[in-house]
Amino acid sequence: MIGRLNHVAIAVPDLDAAVSVYRDTLGASVSEAVDQPDHGVTTVFVDLPNTKIELLYPLGANSPIAKFLERNAAGGIHHLCYEVDDIHAARDKLKAQGMRVLGDGEPKIGAHGKPVLFLHPKDFMGTLVEIEQV
Repeated sequence: MIGRLNHVAIAVPDLDAAVSVYRDTLGASVSEAVDQPDHGVTTVFVDLPNTKIELLYPLGANSPIAKFLERNAAGGIHHLCYEVDDIHAARDKLKAQGMRVLGDGEPKIGAHGKPVLFLHPKDFMGTLVEIEQV
């Protein structure tokens, strides 16, 4: 069911500084910042040869990233995203095995324009997991 690692998401308190580290210090290709108002974040993607890094910066007062940064002021890994072929089939299989899907359980359109769901970190060794349909 699980496919390749699509990205590692990192919450950052200073988006410009984070972009500078990846672009200027490490020499990576970095996208433009894109506001994702439905998710309460601004995203920047760092392209790597084998996956991507998603830099997450709070957008709006109710941003889940703002809450994360309140607890982790320096930022840090927020979630891992894995690809799945069929998000509904993956959701149903995971739920049948007792895994908890966050929100209303229905996929939302993510930063790549594809359906995504988030899975409860307590079911995945303390790691928030996102699944994205390819």
